[in-house]
Amino acid sequence: MRRLGLLLLLSALSLPALAACDDPPAAGVNWSGCDKRSAKLQRADLRGALLTRSDLTDADLSGSRLSGADLNFATLNQANLSRSRLDDARFLSTEMAGADLSQALMDQARLDRANLSDATLDGARLRRTSFYQANLENASLLEADLQQADLGQARLTGANLDRAHLLNASLEEAVLEDASLVEANLEKANLERVKASFADFSRANLTRASLVGAELFQARFEETNLAGAIWTDRTRCHFDAVGTCR
Repeated sequence: MRRLGLLLLLSALSLPALAACDDPPAAGVNWSGCDKRSAKLQRADLRGALLTRSDLTDADLSGSRLSGADLNFATLNQANLSRSRLDDARFLSTEMAGADLSQALMDQARLDRANLSDATLDGARLRRTSFYQANLENASLLEADLQQADLGQARLTGANLDRAHLLNASLEEAVLEDASLVEANLEKANLERVKASFADFSRANLTRASLVGAELFQARFEETNLAGAIWTDRTRCHFDAVGTCR
């Protein structure tokens, strides 16, 4: 009997932890698949939390700590994540339409194939963050820090990137049609094969950026710094080029 009890105890200990949706917010909590719609989680400590496939639609997570959390395939439409810490968090294929991520710290977060259409990321810090194939249509990234970020094949149609910092960022094959990048810093950025018809690069800094193969039909480059940039036909712009590659 004692041996049987010991075996049952060992079996229980070997089982993976199951989500307990009623558990209070805490670092490492497992809310995988839980319904947390409209939850009030301001300033909550959710570092390393497992939130895969959870529903956090319209939840208030402002000022919360989610560093290293797993939010893959979760739903955060219209959620408030402003001023939150989301560094190293994972948002693969996460639904975040209309979410507020303004002034969030998201260095090295993974948002590949996430839906961030109409989201607000104004002033967010997104250094080395990955948005590969993400949907950022009509999103606002005003003054966002995207240094060394990966926006390859991302959809940024109608997005606002005015005064954004995109030093050494990769936007290869991204869609930037009708996007606004006024006064954005795109120094050394990879803009190869972007689709940027009707985009506005006025007064932006494209020093040593690469635009090889880019589609720039009626794109605006008024007072744009093109010093040393590589143009669509692989021509190197003069180091005093402004507004026109010559």
